[in-house]
Amino acid sequence: MSIAQSMLPEFDNEMANTRKMLERVPDEKLDYKPDPKSMPLGSLAGHVAEMIGWAAPTFKEDSIDIPPDFKPFSPKSRAEILETFERNLKEARAALADAPDSGMMNNWSLKFGGKEMFAMPRIAVYRSMIMNHIIHHRAQLGVYYRMAGVPVPGMYGPSADEPQPM
Repeated sequence: MSIAQSMLPEFDNEMANTRKMLERVPDEKLDYKPDPKSMPLGSLAGHVAEMIGWAAPTFKEDSIDIPPDFKPFSPKSRAEILETFERNLKEARAALADAPDSGMMNNWSLKFGGKEMFAMPRIAVYRSMIMNHIIHHRAQLGVYYRMAGVPVPGMYGPSADEPQPM
């Protein structure tokens, strides 16, 4: 079994959990912020939907160079968030499934306007900058939901809003 094939079950589980979280985005609360320093709920959900799109270039290219004029995804609805997530998810899963073991330890770099921000082995980029990063922001969405009165779905078991069936 390849490294990529061994990672697919976790990928599928985490993306199913991510989908559950994004399906709860309330259209009427896209501008909600739990604190003035927080980003709006819609922007945070859009970031999660956009972030899985980083996986395909991580496995297919040696770097990503973000242009200085980059504008993050600014969704106008839950439907737009889910559409972006599903499109990016399909490309990400295919890229992971096809990733050869031989390239997993090759350095990959993130650049901003041509300047390298970091470089690390491709497998570490996948784990830290994609999977862990998505899980981190997904948890933030859970806090936003709790504070905004939106039921929080269970991720690894029941939640206070979705108790375990008796």
